[in-house]
Amino acid sequence: MNFQALVTPAEGLSALSADTLLIVLPADGGDVGDKVIDQALQSALKQGDFERKAGRTLYLHGLSGVKAQRIVLVGARDASAKSVKAAVGLGFAALKGRAVKHLAVCVGGAVESGHAESLVLAMEQASYHYSHTKPSAEAPQLPAKVSLVASKNDLAAAKAGLARGQAIAAGVSLAKETANRPGNFCTPTYLGEEAKRIGKDHGMTVKLLDRKAVEKIGMGSFLSVAQGSDEPLRFIIMEYTGAAAKAAPIVLVGKGITFDTGGISLKPGAEMDEMKYDMGGAASVLGAMRAIGELKPKINVVALIPACENMPSGRATKPGDVVTSLSGQTIEILNTDAEGRLILCDALTYAERYKPAAVVDVATLTGACVIALGAHHAGLYASDDQLGEDLLAASRTAQDPCWRMPLDEEYDEGLKSNFADMANIAGRAGGSITAAKFLHRFTRKYAWAHLDIAGVAWKGGAQKGATGRPVGLLTHFVLARAGYKG
Repeated sequence: MNFQALVTPAEGLSALSADTLLIVLPADGGDVGDKVIDQALQSALKQGDFERKAGRTLYLHGLSGVKAQRIVLVGARDASAKSVKAAVGLGFAALKGRAVKHLAVCVGGAVESGHAESLVLAMEQASYHYSHTKPSAEAPQLPAKVSLVASKNDLAAAKAGLARGQAIAAGVSLAKETANRPGNFCTPTYLGEEAKRIGKDHGMTVKLLDRKAVEKIGMGSFLSVAQGSDEPLRFIIMEYTGAAAKAAPIVLVGKGITFDTGGISLKPGAEMDEMKYDMGGAASVLGAMRAIGELKPKINVVALIPACENMPSGRATKPGDVVTSLSGQTIEILNTDAEGRLILCDALTYAERYKPAAVVDVATLTGACVIALGAHHAGLYASDDQLGEDLLAASRTAQDPCWRMPLDEEYDEGLKSNFADMANIAGRAGGSITAAKFLHRFTRKYAWAHLDIAGVAWKGGAQKGATGRPVGLLTHFVLARAGYKG
């Protein structure tokens, strides 16, 4: 789809050269500002065919005096970017099966950059479909052109929002596609090749470390997870340079378990197929790097992705084994299904060499976070209050919500071990918190935050599929840190 911003014609929306109009009507808004369309709207309201409420739609065809052959009116809760995104998605669904070539969208009132971004993200959500291993999947019918209608005063904001939205949407689609591919397609090697492709397309330096290189560095914790699989591991390093070479970078760390059986601590068979999504953190970091590479903010960003499978075999780590992490701290592995923290801790120690301004790790880490927060908010842990506030602000801007969780020292008690510096699990109570406290032990030298995305990275059931979260959150966080104006 080709996105553009158009100035509202002096004659009104009726004169707009598009075959389809989608008009968002906030509940507390006024008229559209076009005589013909406003008359049709008032008639529909009077007859009870339409209400200005969220979720209500009205389709009008061949309205006399309007160039567009199709008009969809959509009610919205208010004029916020969030409401506009929901309304656009609903309005486009009402056009399903119709041969729309040029869709023009009017959001009512002043157009902000957030509205434009929401339009693009709503269209990404409507247009994404998975076909890599299902070639019979029918692609949705999409317009060749999508225009956001704005006043002259709002045109610059609309264009900036569309550009930002397209970059983030491309990152979201990449994250979805990567996560949706089955474990026999999306391997650590595949993730490495994707990173190389992104780097080549957007001028980033990419390094892929194999087992020998990881052994030489001393990542004993990462290696303990990978050793049960025949699939080669990868430690992926991506470096985007948008500022002076010596400027401290933001480091994004993504958990890349491309399939998680639980290892010797084997998971139940039911829904184990969804453990292909255990690399959702890696997928979102790749998506964010894709968006950052396109938008080119003036900041340095490093992505670190430890990628491997967690499999049971004669070589697999056993419960009770003790391993030495890159930090030199020893870990008693009481449960091999708590493997994400074991690969992340070495990546977090590796991040020290960049002398980072901040480090954010992203992981489908614990089922406990799903119990705590469900499928709406990601869990946010931060050792630095300003970093935590920055991520919360980015989550609101990106409509990619997270919730700040505690990191009190008392939660450390359960990680004590008689045979190592720490155990890799504590008791069931507060499981997401104690997992974060485990990671916290490896991040004392910099400002650190952890996003537990186990509840938000994918959907199960009939709507099974990756969500692409939190690409938007990560991208907006980096843009804000860079002072990006678009």
